[in-house]
Amino acid sequence: MAGRRGALLATGTAVVVVAVVVALGVVLRPSRDSASTPTARGSSTAGPSTQQREPSTTVAPRSACDRVRHGFTPRTISVPGATRAAAIVTPPRDAAGIPGTPPLTEAGKAEFAWDLEQGTQPGDRRGNVIVNTHTWPDGSALGNRLLAVLHRGDLVVVRGEDVRLCYRVTERLEVAAGTLLPRYYRRHGPPRLAILTCSGRRLGPGIWTRRTVWFASPTLS
Repeated sequence: MAGRRGALLATGTAVVVVAVVVALGVVLRPSRDSASTPTARGSSTAGPSTQQREPSTTVAPRSACDRVRHGFTPRTISVPGATRAAAIVTPPRDAAGIPGTPPLTEAGKAEFAWDLEQGTQPGDRRGNVIVNTHTWPDGSALGNRLLAVLHRGDLVVVRGEDVRLCYRVTERLEVAAGTLLPRYYRRHGPPRLAILTCSGRRLGPGIWTRRTVWFASPTLS
């Protein structure tokens, strides 16, 4: 349970989430309890100052936010100023139960990984939809752009087939890589989107000092 066991955001190397050279921002080890308790190890991180940014664009005006009453499979995620429609991949967890991350490719550095085994879909009435994305040392990945532009109050739009669910960021949190953060993996409580990427300083391949987490709640505007 979240009250008894935590999710450790630890450093790591080359396991699904980590890359060898340019790793992504997370590796999660869920607990055996239904409530959650993964261990996050990561590799990629908060990028340097030379971050690539897409032109700012209005992604979801009021009319574009649907009232969603059921869970759905997400296809893309949009964040104004960071990505117009980032693809979502669903890599499996590894043998240690750590959620997968996008591939370490040109395409993968612009994608989100959605953890299916968390068991929460956008539109569900309870629990966190957890996703992660890469940050690269050269500042060119999606995680780098999120670190530059995504703040409290900003809009995130998750699109499925013929449905658009808007989320408003309620909290941006940066913690040391070894910090326990069980609420990132919460399967109960209000519905939220939880995004994680590595940040801080890169100490070496697959090793970063910080993790940044965004929590966002559904909204119609």
